[in-house]
Amino acid sequence: MKAAVINSKGIAPVYDDFANPVADGDNLLLAVNSVSLTMMTRQRASGQFIPGQVYPFVAGMDGIGTKIDGERVYFVSPTSPFGSLAEETIVNYKNMTIVPDGVSDELAATIANPGMSSWTALMDRAHFVPGQTVLINGATSTAGSLAVKVARYLRAGKIIATGRNLEKLSKVGADEVIAFDMTADDGIEKFQDALKDDVVDGIDVVLDYLWGDSAISIMSAVSKFNSFYPAKFVNVGLAGGQIELPIPATLLRFTSMELLGSGAGSITNEQTLKAVDNIFKIAQEVDMSIPTVTYDLSDIKAAWAAPSTPRGVIKVTRES
Repeated sequence: MKAAVINSKGIAPVYDDFANPVADGDNLLLAVNSVSLTMMTRQRASGQFIPGQVYPFVAGMDGIGTKIDGERVYFVSPTSPFGSLAEETIVNYKNMTIVPDGVSDELAATIANPGMSSWTALMDRAHFVPGQTVLINGATSTAGSLAVKVARYLRAGKIIATGRNLEKLSKVGADEVIAFDMTADDGIEKFQDALKDDVVDGIDVVLDYLWGDSAISIMSAVSKFNSFYPAKFVNVGLAGGQIELPIPATLLRFTSMELLGSGAGSITNEQTLKAVDNIFKIAQEVDMSIPTVTYDLSDIKAAWAAPSTPRGVIKVTRES
């Protein structure tokens, strides 16, 4: 079969032949329909978080496929060395969930992973309840903009969107937007001051898609202006590009804020798929579409090199 093959660590996938997968026990054979080039897929391909990765393997961590019986499913974590960026793959039956008829392959592929990131962070990690105030840091990203819609659907009392681009922030549908510039000499102080009124009123949940200086600024603002308020800070991503962040011990001791993370090590497979089910449900009631560019699997080189926005979506057509 044809597939996007990773031949060594740090090398982009190439369009090449790969052995056909064979169903075995709990692993079901799927014909792949559509795959979104998510951060999760790119990270696995880079070998960044998978020590001892065996090469070659097929790129792609999730996607939309069709079972032998014709049922469409969203699937995650194909059985190695197979991946989603191929004509076919095999996946444990526990790692898939049905795609409803009202959701297209492309839409399902693009919203499943980024959409579920906010659902799990809010519901499984922060234990969000309707009426609470939610701040989304990095709200102009794909996941961040969907997080605004998810929080709205879950009846957040107030949604605050923060990020670097004021023009883009103004279009995400939040109740309030706050732009920051961490490169300015007084950028951190200005951001904290801009957050003051909201922090004093009480921010219940922070969904952080950026990490880095903006994250520490939010934490510091809570400590400075409303230290006894039981805010929950949930890190979901690293889009700011800074993996390690020095957090002063005093920041932890002098605030009631809880620091949490939401991801593969804290969210079970069952929770992930339940979240995806809910995202698909929302998509049948609310416009969850995001800007996309569609590529054929044979164009994986161009798709891989393209910017992350608009989101690249691989449409898989099988050779006869």
